[in-house]
Amino acid sequence: MKSKMSGFTLIEMVIVAAIIAILAAIAYPSYQDSVYRSRRADAQAVLVEAAQLMERFYTENFRYDQDRNGVAFVLPVDLRIAPRGSLAGSQYYNITLTNLTQTAFTLNAAPTGAQSSDTGCGTLSLTNAGVKTVSGSKPVAECWR
Repeated sequence: MKSKMSGFTLIEMVIVAAIIAILAAIAYPSYQDSVYRSRRADAQAVLVEAAQLMERFYTENFRYDQDRNGVAFVLPVDLRIAPRGSLAGSQYYNITLTNLTQTAFTLNAAPTGAQSSDTGCGTLSLTNAGVKTVSGSKPVAECWR
């Protein structure tokens, strides 16, 4: 009587490992890009919300930089990071207000932490006129989806 051996050969295991490695090499960059895009969407939402706050302030005071009593406008703490309300260490963008004058402002979202590897888009900016820009090499339309 002959007994039949069952199991996998070394060649079969190497082939399976190679296939898994190829799939991982293709899937991981796609996954990473998806993660970057979702974090950018969070930053964009905070920028738009901050711009809406600026417009409400302008409607009440007829200027962006200070109110009728001369008190300078300051961006609220919860609108200074993205995602909004994130815990320390889990934020991916720092939001700043620059070029603040009576008639204009620019809001910037600078990547930080794990998101700083997203150099293609870099810092996202939004002006009072609604102009959207990026500091990276990717087109604005690709970064501001």
